[in-house]
Amino acid sequence: MAESWATSEGTRRSMLANKRRDTSTELAVRRILHARGLRYRVDYAPLPGLRRRRADIVFTRARLAVFIDGCFWHGCPEHATHPKRNAEYWGPKLAANIERDRDTDRRLQEAGWRVLRFWEHEAADDVALAIAQAIEEGRA
Repeated sequence: MAESWATSEGTRRSMLANKRRDTSTELAVRRILHARGLRYRVDYAPLPGLRRRRADIVFTRARLAVFIDGCFWHGCPEHATHPKRNAEYWGPKLAANIERDRDTDRRLQEAGWRVLRFWEHEAADDVALAIAQAIEEGRA
């Protein structure tokens, strides 16, 4: 039987197949950064003990945390959809994700970290360039 968040077995399988890390966008960005000679940590928690999503790419010396957010899960203003089925479950869940993202940003910034957030639909070259520029700015 499907769990309460899934309205059908097909929906359940589809949602469980979503990757938490190593998405195609993340992999493309990481390849470009690595080719530029930049080294980083993957799926890293800059603030140990804070139980929530880990940063996708982290530059520990530069204290830079990068998140590449999924449009559905994190409320992309261009591509987010609002499920019609089981809306009473998904509406609050997705709103909580967005609020938690803002809280994570605030906590990291208070701890001296810079935070960059990108959407999964952004071009990997553009994302990698913005990250590289942020690293350079941090060195200056």
